[in-house]
Amino acid sequence: MTDAAKASGTGLIVTGRPAMPTDYGVPEHDEGLLDWSWAVERLATARNYWFHTTRPDGRPHAMPAWGAWVDGVLYFDGSPETRRGRNLAANSNIVVNLESGDEVVILEGEAVYQGTPSQEIAEQLAAALAAKYGPKYAPTADTWDRGGLWRVRATVAFGWTEFPGSVTRWRFDQS
Repeated sequence: MTDAAKASGTGLIVTGRPAMPTDYGVPEHDEGLLDWSWAVERLATARNYWFHTTRPDGRPHAMPAWGAWVDGVLYFDGSPETRRGRNLAANSNIVVNLESGDEVVILEGEAVYQGTPSQEIAEQLAAALAAKYGPKYAPTADTWDRGGLWRVRATVAFGWTEFPGSVTRWRFDQS
């Protein structure tokens, strides 16, 4: 299964241009579109991810947090008592973006409460987080036995390196 298929939780990916006002200058051709592998590389190596959720009263909430791209999925953790956790319990819609405004990657989709992951995923996730964040955060494979683990099921993603020439939209098949 490709990373694109894993990111969607299903299968297919469609690469194209997002719909934007014509005066933005987004090309009407496919030349300059970015490969999904470009976005995956940035998702895998990012140190900080910005998570955007919606409060029960409709107000937005944004907070940076650590996470890891493992086996084609963005995982993040945190207590269900955090604002982010409480927001997601009421409304699972989420937007995640990386820090750079020059090499942009944005995921839109649903945060799915993972529960206790398989032993294989737990080991991969613990190793990825320890490698990325060092001794500050070196979880063990049993860290998520108590809960608090989420994964992002992307429905659409956006990226660019040079706006508007490389602006790309990836759509994931949810059927």
